[in-house]
Amino acid sequence: MIEIPSDLNPSLVPLAFLLGNWAGAGVSDFPGAEKCNFGQEVSFSHDGRDFLEYQSRTWVLDAEGNKVKPLETESGFWRIDAERKVEVVMVRDDGVVEVWYGELADKKPQIDLATDAIARTAASGPYSGGKRLYGYVKGDLMWVGEKQTPEVPLRPYMSAQLKKVVTPEEVAEMARNLGDLPDDGIAFFK
Repeated sequence: MIEIPSDLNPSLVPLAFLLGNWAGAGVSDFPGAEKCNFGQEVSFSHDGRDFLEYQSRTWVLDAEGNKVKPLETESGFWRIDAERKVEVVMVRDDGVVEVWYGELADKKPQIDLATDAIARTAASGPYSGGKRLYGYVKGDLMWVGEKQTPEVPLRPYMSAQLKKVVTPEEVAEMARNLGDLPDDGIAFFK
C-alpha cells in the first residue's frame, strides 16, 4: 500500500511510492569488476520542500549472505515536474557526480532515467554514462542499472529487489491504531 504523508509537497505525490526505508539484495556484474551478490539499504525521505532526499548503501555479500565489505554509496535529490519528468542529482563515493533525467510512466509506478551530465574526480574510475529503471512491483522496489565506460558499451551492471523496512516507531504507531482486538486474536480473522 502506498501512503501519502500529509506534509508531502504536492508536486511529489507521483513519487510517493518511493518514500521510506528499503532493504534487499541484488547482483553486480561489470567487466573489470568482481561479479558478486550485494545487500542494499535505500532511503527516500522528504522535509516538505519540492524534492525527495535519496541515500543508498550497498555491500558485497558472501555465499551465506553476510556482509563482506562496502560496495557503493550514493546520495542525491529527486524532483518531478507537472509533465511527470523526473530529474535526479546524485553523488557517488567513487568521485562521480551525475545529473539524471527521465520520466514517470503513465499510470504505473515506474521511472526510467538516463544520465545527462557527469563530472568525475581524478580518483574515479572510467565512466561515461548510465541508465536506470525503478519500479514498484507488488509492494517491492525493484531497480536495474546500466553503465558504460569508454571501453565497455552500455550494459546492465546492477539490479536489486528491495522490501519496505518497518521501523520500531512504525510498529508502535500500527499498534496504537489497531483499535479493539479480541483477547484471543482468533476472532479477528473470522
